[in-house]
Amino acid sequence: MPDQSGKTVIVTGANAGVGFETALAFYEKGAKVILACRSLKNANDAISRIKTSAGKGTLEAAETDLSSLASVKQFAENFLQNHKQLDVLINNAGVMIPPASKTVEGYELQFGVNFLGHFALTGYLYPLLNATPNSRIVTVSSLAYLLGVIDFDNLRSEKDYEPMREYRQSKLSNLLFSIELQRRIAANGDQTTSIAAQPGANKTELTRHMSDEELAAGIARVGQLMDPWQGALPSLYAATSPDAMAGKLYGPDQDGGYRGYPAEAVITPNALDEPVAKKLWGFAEKVTGVYYPVNKTV
Repeated sequence: MPDQSGKTVIVTGANAGVGFETALAFYEKGAKVILACRSLKNANDAISRIKTSAGKGTLEAAETDLSSLASVKQFAENFLQNHKQLDVLINNAGVMIPPASKTVEGYELQFGVNFLGHFALTGYLYPLLNATPNSRIVTVSSLAYLLGVIDFDNLRSEKDYEPMREYRQSKLSNLLFSIELQRRIAANGDQTTSIAAQPGANKTELTRHMSDEELAAGIARVGQLMDPWQGALPSLYAATSPDAMAGKLYGPDQDGGYRGYPAEAVITPNALDEPVAKKLWGFAEKVTGVYYPVNKTV
């Protein structure tokens, strides 16, 4: 991982799991790292743990509740008031298969947190990202996207709630978003870059809503889980490697993407469906009130 001295990085969900390891790696390499977490306590607790490592960067705690678009906007406004550059935005935070619940705005929680919150956050920060040379936007998806389908008639849980179906939908949304964002960046001639990552199968707090039986069944299906530091590698590769390419997906290179070290992944057709991506983008704009990139030709 190249030296990151002089760079400013935001990591959402940086207090645990893959997000924590991502923030730690940037800190060790010299970056100014903003830990954007659901609560300041979570962020400060993570900072205390990170500071036990030998790092040369700086750390900053920030409250960002992705289930509230007002909270996302407040965080972005505070950040923009206090920072003049943003080199890397890691859209990492996520929830997986919680009990049926909704965001402040009434959207199914996984769709709202994993996708809508990050869509709005990226939009608010987009002008600064685009003004920072060689900046990158890394959005974390999951292999769950492979079986995902966007049901535009069930984004507020209008129908029955199936936790894994909704999780798959949210992670497909993230990948569709990352790819569509890069299409728009390219069409607009902007200088930032959008890249997606998926961490494989990891031992993290994401499994907290799974019963022991469900977790055991999952391990039997996909194999042993990696430690979070290894799950962070695809995000770090996408964010810092000179070989990481715009609009691509990076994930572990072994066992169907569940384990290993970062490599470019094959993206399946459901995430390359441009009409669906554009419909999802338009929906997100309407819901969040955030519109970007600004078309320079208009």
